[in-house]
Amino acid sequence: MYNPVIYAIPFFALTIALEALWTGGSGAGAYNKKDCWNNIFIGFVSVGFGILFGLFISVIYESAYQLAPFKFPADVWWSWVLLFFVDDLAYYWFHRISHESRLFWNFHVVHHSSEEYNLSVAVRQSWFSGLLHWIFYAPVMMLGIAPWMFVVMHGFNLIYQFWIHTKLVTRLGPIEWILNTPSHHRVHHGVNEPYLDKNYAGVLIIWDRLFGSFVNESEEPRYGIVKPVRSYNPLWINTHGWVEMWQSMRSRKTAFEKLRCIFGSPNMEPR
Repeated sequence: MYNPVIYAIPFFALTIALEALWTGGSGAGAYNKKDCWNNIFIGFVSVGFGILFGLFISVIYESAYQLAPFKFPADVWWSWVLLFFVDDLAYYWFHRISHESRLFWNFHVVHHSSEEYNLSVAVRQSWFSGLLHWIFYAPVMMLGIAPWMFVVMHGFNLIYQFWIHTKLVTRLGPIEWILNTPSHHRVHHGVNEPYLDKNYAGVLIIWDRLFGSFVNESEEPRYGIVKPVRSYNPLWINTHGWVEMWQSMRSRKTAFEKLRCIFGSPNMEPR
């Protein structure tokens, strides 16, 4: 009940509808209706799975919190400021590793596999990511952050990321030195060679600038993934990465090569 994303769903629906109306029924910026409704369906189901996985994730977070030697108080402002930076940094590394390790990419590819770019793409999220994404966030609780505080802050982090999935906002001037913006995130979704695996930020783009993963938007992005999924089947969209990984593993001879198929780069060349 602490997750603000749940309460933001009506806002997401309204703004998606407004963007669709604004872009009109035709032209380069128009919504692909089939893709849009597919994104919305995938998003709603992901919420259901999120609630289901939340049952065991809450146990993990609470257990990690109990291991913390110091507990940050929730009634002082500096705890929340610290949590904002810790959560955003944790998201950066979660997001980056989700592009650099095939195991985690198999979840994240769901979000990237749309060849469109609009607000509906923001809600196109993996159904099964709750199985493993807690690995990146349990250490936050071990620092002494109460799980409910993390859920609130992380929820607002994800809500912020909703609005950057649009072509309607161009450049925002000096603010782009600090914050993640639609321009920066269009780069992240682009499959153009200069854009691949760049701009992993949640709220603060400073992490990309600091860790060498930042690229400015310099050309019109082409959206999607390197190997397009070419399907509107939501189950296949959520599972095709695992099928491809299994096929790749079967073609390898040694245990080391098979493990590389799981933990190595999604861009690893076949034999």
